[in-house]
Amino acid sequence: MKIVCIGRNYGDHARELGNAVPDEPVVFLKPPSALIPRNGPINLPAFSTDVHHEIELVYTIARRNGRAVADKVTIGLDLTARDVQQELKSKGLPWEKAKSFDGSAYVADAFTALESFPSSGHTIEFMLKKNGQVVQSGHSGQMIFPVDALIAHVERYMTLEPGDLIFTGTPAGVGGLADGDWLEGYLLGELLFELAVEGPTSQR
Repeated sequence: MKIVCIGRNYGDHARELGNAVPDEPVVFLKPPSALIPRNGPINLPAFSTDVHHEIELVYTIARRNGRAVADKVTIGLDLTARDVQQELKSKGLPWEKAKSFDGSAYVADAFTALESFPSSGHTIEFMLKKNGQVVQSGHSGQMIFPVDALIAHVERYMTLEPGDLIFTGTPAGVGGLADGDWLEGYLLGELLFELAVEGPTSQR
């Protein structure tokens, strides 16, 4: 299973970090070891002092008539070691150490089939609360590149297979996590996950 992630796919988020809005999708991967077990907790890594939450729509991939398509949708978290990422960016290096560490992704296990949504004019709303306060909210209509365009772009470079996951970017409002934080993720107003945040338990 591949975990394909898209960066800077919401204009407000790109701007809040001082990045230019991209003219093509920004693609990176996470390994399966990045997935946090069901119900967590989130264990903050010892190598970072500034891990940020990024809630995203996450789609599963199916293949129909020989082509990759989005099949189902849920929400997930893309965790970023922002201090590590900034250091890597300043040196012109890839982001993997900041984005792909063990425990850097969570995927809610309640998926909704896309065929259950109207074929047009419908956006998929999602939201993240931290300690009871809304910190991020957005909807699929705000994406710079919609999911079909993302799939087509990724498939120019790698084959997407059934069961692969695609994280589609995060809206504005990202921020740091601390020991004791409590996160709640919502899709279309329904609570899909609750996760506790715990500080580092070992040095790496």
